[in-house]
Amino acid sequence: MNIVILATGGTIAGVSGSAVDTTSYQSGIVPIDQMLQGVGPLEGIAAITSEQIAQVDSSDMNHDLWLLLARKVNGLLRQADVDGVVITHGTDTLEETAYFLNLVVKSEKPVVLVGAMRPATALSSDGPLNLYNAVVLAASPEARGKGVLVALNNAINSSRDVTKTNTVLQDTFKAPELGYLGYLIDNQPSFYRAPTRRHTAASGFDVADVGEFPQVDILYGHVDDNGNLARAAVRDGAKGLVYAGVGNGNMSEKMEKVLQELQTQGVVIVRSTRVSNGIVTRNGAINDDANRFVAADTLSPQKARILLMLALLETCDPLKIQKMFWEY
Repeated sequence: MNIVILATGGTIAGVSGSAVDTTSYQSGIVPIDQMLQGVGPLEGIAAITSEQIAQVDSSDMNHDLWLLLARKVNGLLRQADVDGVVITHGTDTLEETAYFLNLVVKSEKPVVLVGAMRPATALSSDGPLNLYNAVVLAASPEARGKGVLVALNNAINSSRDVTKTNTVLQDTFKAPELGYLGYLIDNQPSFYRAPTRRHTAASGFDVADVGEFPQVDILYGHVDDNGNLARAAVRDGAKGLVYAGVGNGNMSEKMEKVLQELQTQGVVIVRSTRVSNGIVTRNGAINDDANRFVAADTLSPQKARILLMLALLETCDPLKIQKMFWEY
């Protein structure tokens, strides 16, 4: 079994001035070859090769790095002698990178993203065991065909559903409503459910020749929202807007008129929600048919942005994009 680890930095490669300092540290310092020295008995799991793709705090993750990763992963997984890929990543935007790859990787071979909530220099750092478990998962036949996975704190999550739920605790990555896919205990992954939405090998998205993505911005709904930020985003070049509305993607009459106006200018509007759980239903809080808006289903605003960004490479038709939101 041959596993390739691609390192991008993050807390898992972080360094602090004290072993008991778990929040004030510098991300992306420890190189992957040094990190692997502290992981232990990986030799019994798989043959490991590694490459340092970047060394960034994940707040600095960007589209260029996404495209680099997507092309690198797709190239590796086309090789007969590569059985899976693990990507080390900072936790702040890990869920976004994971979902992006879930939509653009063209293989059923396992791809696992992993990070840590404590820097490498901390007492009881969670990075080494998380990385070990990620390799175990990527080397597991059971992980094949389940899309891009996220493995932290002995839990297996789907990249579509997972989110960071706590700023500092180690059990932060969860799918609060739909739940874990399974667990990693004593070198053994156990799956209890599987993703049903289109992903990886079944996805229709291809970024092999993409140079840049259409600009898509997220707006956060609140009391007395006057729509100025939405207009400003479009003036700045936004081709799509994700509105993280209240409740079931709801918005004020004033905001609805602003978004109606922008939609008639060709901007695609997706209604998501600032609420942490639940479906944004079509024609629920707002008449999407009349407004030609798109309902985000269960995707968080940040993941709705990724799907809309990829959808806009193919079409600006809100009805076709809505179909993608039901499928992915």
